[in-house]
Amino acid sequence: MKVKLVLLLPILIVSSCSTSKIAMRSDDPEFIGKFIPGVIEKGEKQLAKTPDNTALALETGSFYVMYANAFVQGPAEMLTVERYEEKEAKLAEAKTLYLKGVAILDQALEKKYPGFGDIYTADDEDKAAILTQIKADDTPFLYWTAGGALSAYALTPFDFELGQKIPTLKAMIDRAYALDPNFNAGALDDFYVLFYASMPEALGGDKTKVPEHFKLAVEKSGGRLVGPFVSYAQSVTIPAQDYTAFQETLVQALAIDVNKDKDNRLVNTINRRKAQYLLDNAVLFFASAGEEWVDDEWIDDEEWFDDDTWIDE
Repeated sequence: MKVKLVLLLPILIVSSCSTSKIAMRSDDPEFIGKFIPGVIEKGEKQLAKTPDNTALALETGSFYVMYANAFVQGPAEMLTVERYEEKEAKLAEAKTLYLKGVAILDQALEKKYPGFGDIYTADDEDKAAILTQIKADDTPFLYWTAGGALSAYALTPFDFELGQKIPTLKAMIDRAYALDPNFNAGALDDFYVLFYASMPEALGGDKTKVPEHFKLAVEKSGGRLVGPFVSYAQSVTIPAQDYTAFQETLVQALAIDVNKDKDNRLVNTINRRKAQYLLDNAVLFFASAGEEWVDDEWIDDEEWFDDDTWIDE
C-alpha cells in the first residue's frame, strides 16, 4: 500500500513566539530555513531547564514539525531523479524531525491532561473521554501532533507502529475541528482535503468529503492562501489523472498575490514555489502532459520526431 499523503501544513510560524516574529519579517524561505534550527535548539535547552513549560513545548514541538515539512521534506520532494539518494536521505531526516516534534507535544499534552499518554492504546470509549478533556485553547497541540505523526507515516507507510496510531490521530483532528472549526483560517479543512483524499478507506479516507472541505478551506482563508489549491492539485487531480483540473487549480494558486497578506507571505511564497514546480514538471505526474494537439488529434511528444511519424504543416 502506497500512501501519498503530502502535508505542507498551513501554519508555518507560531505567532506567540518572539523569535518567530523576527522571522516573519522575511519572506525568504532560505533565510527562514537557516534561522529555525537555532530557534529549535534554544527551545530544547530551555525545556531541559523548565520541563513543565507547556507553552514552550508547543512552540518547540511545532517548530520541529514545521521545519521538517516546509524546509526538509518540501524541498526534497522537488529534487530530480538523479539526486535520488540525497532525496531519500532528506526524507529520512524529515521523518526523524517530525517524530522529535511529536514526542515533545505528546509529553506536553500528558502534563496538561494526565492520562493523555495512554490515548494511543485506549479503547474508543476511553479515547473519547481523554479527548473530551482538551480545551479549545489547546487546538494547536492537536493539530501539530496529528499533523507531525501523519506526515511521518506518509513518508514510510509500512511503519506499522505509526499506522496503528492513525485512528487516534484522526480522532485528534476531529476533536480539534469540533473545538475550533475556523482554526488558522481553514487549516483543518485543508488538512482534511489531504487526509480524506490520500488515505485508503480502511484508514479513514473518504473522497466524497474532499470537495466540501476544499471549498471551506478556500472560503475560510478568504481565497488568500495558496496552500489549499496545492493540496487539492496534489491529492485529488493527480490520482484522478485530471490534467485539465490540475492546470486550472494551480493557475488559480499562482494568481494569488503573496504580497496582499503579509502575515501569510512566507507560507504563500513556499506554496507558490511548489505550485510552479508541479506545473513545470507535470510530465512526471500525467501521461497526457507530454502530448501536443495537432490536426485534431493528440500525439505524444516522444513520437514527434519518430522516423515513422510525419506531420504536414
